[in-house]
Amino acid sequence: MSESINITLPADSLEGTTAKVSHWLVAEGDLVTQGMPLLELETDKVTMEVCAEADGVIAKIMAIPGEDVAEGVTLGLISGKAPAAAPQLSVVESQGSVPAQAQNSAPVQQATELVDIELPADQLEGTAAKVAAWHVEIGATVKAGDPVIELETDKVTMEITAPADGVLMVKSRQIGEEVEAGSILGQLQAVNASAPAMAPVAAVASVAHAVPVTTAPVAVTPAVSGERSARHLIGPVVRRLLKEHQLNIDLITGSGRGGRVTRDDVLAYLKSPQAQQAAQVVAVPTPAKPVAPVTAPQASSDIPSRMVPHTSMRKAIANHMVDSLLHTSPHVTSVFEMDMGNIIEHRKQCKMGFNEAGVNLTFTAYFLSAAAKAMETVPAVNARFHEEALEIFEDVNIGVGTALGDDGLVVPVVRKVQDMNLFQIATALQQQTERARSGKLTAADMKGGTFTISNHGVSGSLFATPIIINQPQVAILGIGKLEKRVVVETINGEDEMRIRPKCYVSLSIDHRALDAFQTNLFLSRFVEIIENWGQ
Repeated sequence: MSESINITLPADSLEGTTAKVSHWLVAEGDLVTQGMPLLELETDKVTMEVCAEADGVIAKIMAIPGEDVAEGVTLGLISGKAPAAAPQLSVVESQGSVPAQAQNSAPVQQATELVDIELPADQLEGTAAKVAAWHVEIGATVKAGDPVIELETDKVTMEITAPADGVLMVKSRQIGEEVEAGSILGQLQAVNASAPAMAPVAAVASVAHAVPVTTAPVAVTPAVSGERSARHLIGPVVRRLLKEHQLNIDLITGSGRGGRVTRDDVLAYLKSPQAQQAAQVVAVPTPAKPVAPVTAPQASSDIPSRMVPHTSMRKAIANHMVDSLLHTSPHVTSVFEMDMGNIIEHRKQCKMGFNEAGVNLTFTAYFLSAAAKAMETVPAVNARFHEEALEIFEDVNIGVGTALGDDGLVVPVVRKVQDMNLFQIATALQQQTERARSGKLTAADMKGGTFTISNHGVSGSLFATPIIINQPQVAILGIGKLEKRVVVETINGEDEMRIRPKCYVSLSIDHRALDAFQTNLFLSRFVEIIENWGQ
């Protein structure tokens, strides 16, 4: 007795949406091969194809067109084991006169299994992500480690790579769609490494290329012998290609079952002289309705201007800032003045030794160290506000705001600063900032921050208020521009004017969690540590 295989809708395909059977692409008794599209489903978001999980014969169709289907439901049955070459022969015969050598020479690659392309659970770390781009199309061959899809978060752009060698069969998420950690983004048909290198789809394409084509853009009327016509069945990939290239499907010879036009038929047609001639012909079967022009964002006045579309990162930053300042934390900022003389001298003494070890000693490293020590006096600064309690963290994980020019801002985190000496802090800080500026940060590099420092003075700012808190933290430290200032100091009972290197330091706090006393105590301790460094 032949083994029966269920045709099922994978449990993670719908993601909470409903689906209906649009139409079947095969009939009972048809031979199918693994990966071959069997039916189309429509949801409120996308049209998707369900493919055969193995070679065989369609034994029974259970879900009829128009019927609602749920995740995991059995749509039909595949029975027996069909010869792998049978579908290829039917394709060849439908093309007309093709050399026998072309029919027999195409080796068939054996597919082994469908492999999920997943977003690893630890990649987002609480951030939101959207699909920015697919780097490959359905039917394309990829190798393990090849970039397949690009995602954007409010902090980084990341690439998800192929988990195995194979052919991309399913795109579960579309461009612009939000994704969560652990989501299935698509599926590969994994390929046995020992099998011949040419895939069945490549064999079909090569046969299609061997068929002579006419040079005039004449509509094709396929003569399908012995099976029902399926030219009216247009898959989502084919539909997108037709729209993208403004093609007339009647000019394309279908190599699929029943004369159905496949993705490879469209791609082969685009490379043919016929397509170039057809591009010169504009077929208008019916009078076209006037199309309303797309309305661009309107400028605010008649002053000459230009619109620069927001990137996904800029939109996410905007939403985060508004939510933090207006919807979450009542911000209050306190500002102190700080003398930088001692750490300037200390840095001069240590900089060469750090450089010899390949580490750049920056003032920011001192600020991280001083902040961690000041938190020993005011632990509540290193915390998170909850409605019923204040969660005070044992580890001091400090995020450092790093500007990426016009591309936005990221906040890489240096972890467990309380356990580090100055050299270790400078090393970790350099590694994170280099990753940020080279675009190599991952979401994990920005995970778990408990406090943030904004060294805004590097761009010339004296002080900024409020510096918006990086949620869900309760405070953010700001360091202004270092400059020489004239100060009055009492020396031997006499007031004297001196020139000292000074900067402003601020702490913006969530007034739900902290009050003025704790804020000023933290800043007093921070300034004391910096001004007395090395003493």
